[in-house]
Amino acid sequence: MTRYIAFLRAINVGGRTVKMEDLRQHFAMPGLKNISTYIQSGNVIFEHSSTDVPALTAKIEARMLKTLGYEVKTFLKTPPELQAIVADTPFKDIPADMAQHVSFLSAVPAKEAVEQLLQFQNENEQFHIVGTDVYILVKKGAYGMTKFSNNFLEKKLKVAATTRNWATISKLAQI
Repeated sequence: MTRYIAFLRAINVGGRTVKMEDLRQHFAMPGLKNISTYIQSGNVIFEHSSTDVPALTAKIEARMLKTLGYEVKTFLKTPPELQAIVADTPFKDIPADMAQHVSFLSAVPAKEAVEQLLQFQNENEQFHIVGTDVYILVKKGAYGMTKFSNNFLEKKLKVAATTRNWATISKLAQI
C-alpha cells in the first residue's frame, strides 16, 4: 500500500465549505484505506494499492464532482515526495520577516510562461519552479496579497494550482 496526501483545490475557501468528517466520507471509496484529514484546508491522507497516480487522481476528482457538485482539482503526493520538496527548497536562509509556501501544479508549465513570470519577482515576492512545484517566498502575512497566488499562477502558467504554507508541507512530509 502506498500512502498518499491529496491536496484538494478550493476546499473551505470562496464559500465552498466542507466539514472534514464529510470529506473523509467522500473519500470512502473502493481501494482507499486509512483515510484521515489534516487541518481544514482540503488535505486528505489515505493509502491505496495503486501506483497509477493519474488514474487515482481522476477517480478522486470524479468522486468529488459527484458528491460535492463542483470540480475539485486534486494533487497527489507521497510522503517521500513531500520530504524531497522540503529538503530541496531553493530558499535555505529565509529572513525572519518572510514566509515560504508551495504551489502544486497540474502539469509542468511552458518555459516561455515561466520566463514571463520573472518580471513579477521583487525583493518581497520571489518564486522558484521545480517541475510541478512552485516554491514561493513572500513577506509574512502577505500571501493573500502576493502576485503569486493560485489564480495568478493558473492564469499565467495555464495550469491548475493549489497552495499550502510551509508549516503544512513540513508537517505532512513527516507522516
